[in-house]
Amino acid sequence: MTELLSRIGDSLSGIDDSVFSYATMIIRLLLPALAIIIIIQCVRSLMQDKSEIEYWGYLSLPNGSRIYLNHWENIIGRSKSSDVYMEYPTLSRSHAAVIRDESGNWRAYDVDSKTGVIVNGSALKEDNGVEIKTGDVIQLGGVELVFFPADKQSEHVQAEARTRPGRFIKQRTMLIFVTEFQLLLAVQLCISKGDALTAALPLCFLTLIGLMWACYLFTRALNRVAFEIETAAFFLCSIGMGITAASAPSEIVKQTALLAGGVCLFFVIGWFLRDLDRVKKARLPIAAAGLLLLGANILFGKEINGAKNWIVIAGISFQPSEFVKLAFVFAGAATLDKLFTRRSLMTFIGFSGACVIGLALINDFGMALVFFIAYLMIAFLRSGDFATIFLSIGGAGFAGFLAIRIKSHIAGRFATWGRAWEHAGASGYQQTRAMAAIAEGGLFGIGAGRGWLIRVFAADTDIVFGMVCQELGLIVGIAVVGAILMLAVFSARSAEASRSSYYLIGACAASTILVSQMLLNVMGTVDILPFTGMTFPFISKGGSSLISSWGLLAYIKAADTRQNASFVVKTPRAQGSGVRG
Repeated sequence: MTELLSRIGDSLSGIDDSVFSYATMIIRLLLPALAIIIIIQCVRSLMQDKSEIEYWGYLSLPNGSRIYLNHWENIIGRSKSSDVYMEYPTLSRSHAAVIRDESGNWRAYDVDSKTGVIVNGSALKEDNGVEIKTGDVIQLGGVELVFFPADKQSEHVQAEARTRPGRFIKQRTMLIFVTEFQLLLAVQLCISKGDALTAALPLCFLTLIGLMWACYLFTRALNRVAFEIETAAFFLCSIGMGITAASAPSEIVKQTALLAGGVCLFFVIGWFLRDLDRVKKARLPIAAAGLLLLGANILFGKEINGAKNWIVIAGISFQPSEFVKLAFVFAGAATLDKLFTRRSLMTFIGFSGACVIGLALINDFGMALVFFIAYLMIAFLRSGDFATIFLSIGGAGFAGFLAIRIKSHIAGRFATWGRAWEHAGASGYQQTRAMAAIAEGGLFGIGAGRGWLIRVFAADTDIVFGMVCQELGLIVGIAVVGAILMLAVFSARSAEASRSSYYLIGACAASTILVSQMLLNVMGTVDILPFTGMTFPFISKGGSSLISSWGLLAYIKAADTRQNASFVVKTPRAQGSGVRG
């Protein structure tokens, strides 16, 4: 391959430079157009498809009317926010819960009601609830309800009736546009490298394309037809590959291998999330593993640029906090039977506090802020208690004040905030150069691999948004921001149809982390927020961030309930049929 590239280089050396200038100009115009097309297609496919409300059983009132159970986990009460809203004054706001497990078995729970829950004439006392079956009578505040679960046949019928992805935009069509984007980006980088071009660059881009299409074919082999979420991630990773090729070409092979590792983790977490019983058993061990990893970081971490957030083993460095994010979401999300126990919430608050304090001890205050924002999202979804949220914000504000007073480098960043140009030669050096680079790039950029921002420290990590805008243009910069925001909107939109609170909380927490990192990177780069040194998910160079971003993506994928969309959601088996979709 090296010899072939050498021959190609010799052949191209005779071509007039104006040819390459014209090629660069055309590619500069095409890349932003393709980026906008890719994002619009992903948005149309995700947002135009419906996430139908499912039903898994119903409760029959004495007058014969039915109240359908639309989730695996349903709270019954007088509050309009309850899954089953019943306007009876004798009911508590959150009175009872009925919950279905993976095997289709149901249990009834008392959620601290005032008048209690009676099942088949016996008052419910067990903390772990009681099993309920077809025809069982549940009495809530004097109201009798008869329980009927959906049978396998009806579950199969409604599964087949759900929206199937790809009605508006074909999944492979989006991938074709991404492939075109990747090829043009690779060509532009090859032109920019000139005599410094090595075989690694084109080979890694071909590997990236092959990996993307292999993932698509693998999901199709699993009879999973949705690929918008993965398409957005591969689009972002393509830009990340271009950033690495421009700033650190010697590391592009390593970055490609780490990308493959991240994709594998995406499928592994997705497979693990298929079984909620398995997930519930693993929550405490995963939380403990996260704390141990953070503890190892505190004891053995290596300080780089003021933060002791790196561990080096056998010459390989990684950031444990990136992987603790995955444990944080895994342990923080909870099924409904854990949500209404105050002990579970207190345990999560303690776990969150330990994580944030641990990050503060290693001076990684940017990541501590991301964890805290994710904590607020999870705590609200788990409790709906604004008092807990405001108390947490107050405590965090006080801790932040102390950090600014004690840590000089944090105080320096706040002193620079909003006045970067006044400190252009000192603390505002990175931001002012990044903003100048963004201005130079304009709408269409100056060409991949042609930017000078790479000579500024952390251009391919902490201020990577500036590098993207300089080389590829502001249009592409807006597209990458839009890709992350799209994942967050999809997570929120899927909440109503979510089967389990675990998938809902996991998806919302994961998207909150991705959006928080993106906003801190972008707004810190342009001096709208204090500079925190956060990476841009999927784009910033670095294996730890890339792998954890793919891991978080699995939680968002798990929330997709469209027909054969997520590898988490199983299609029910029809009665009398041996076929599973």
